[in-house]
Amino acid sequence: MVKHNNVIPGEHFRKHWQNYVKTWFNQPARKTRRRNARQAKAVKIFPRPTAGPLRPVVRGQTLKYNMKVRAGRGFTLEELKAAGIPRKLAPTIGISVDHRRKNRSLEGFQTNVLRLKTYKQKLVVFPRRAGKFKAGDSAAEELANATQLQGPLLAIQQEKPVTELVKVTADMKKVNAYDKLRIERVNVRHVGARAKKAAEAEKEEKK
Repeated sequence: MVKHNNVIPGEHFRKHWQNYVKTWFNQPARKTRRRNARQAKAVKIFPRPTAGPLRPVVRGQTLKYNMKVRAGRGFTLEELKAAGIPRKLAPTIGISVDHRRKNRSLEGFQTNVLRLKTYKQKLVVFPRRAGKFKAGDSAAEELANATQLQGPLLAIQQEKPVTELVKVTADMKKVNAYDKLRIERVNVRHVGARAKKAAEAEKEEKK
């Protein structure tokens, strides 16, 4: 029998942590399976690029990611029109279309139009039936030299900010940034009261 007023021992040694451990012993086999699937898909969609259709350059949403660019869902109808590509032709030549997206900036619009024009210049269109060429199909010489593009299609490059180095002068050292900020903060705080005081003074002068 336990004696004295001591803490009752309550060791919890029945967690069975082995049931909650996850292992991935199938990782090497899954890697091989994915690689084989990629190769099979490349053969199936030949001569189209392995990366899929061309996608636009868009900016990430929210304050955290809006300085970064990424691939979007599809090009807008205005971008296709500016590049001279009919909206119904675009999906057939490997260009993704998103009729819901809107162009919010001129810079983004121009970037995507230039992207479409670059793609259009490099595009090699195979005839649907071998030997039966139609309007818009590439020449036989281009078809002979065409290869399947591996990897990203017109890879998107992140913009790097440019910083300029400036020599610190004696005049810069004289300026007290803290004092200047304090004065500007006071000016902002009293701008309403000062404007009211000036208006009253002007009214008294008119009298």
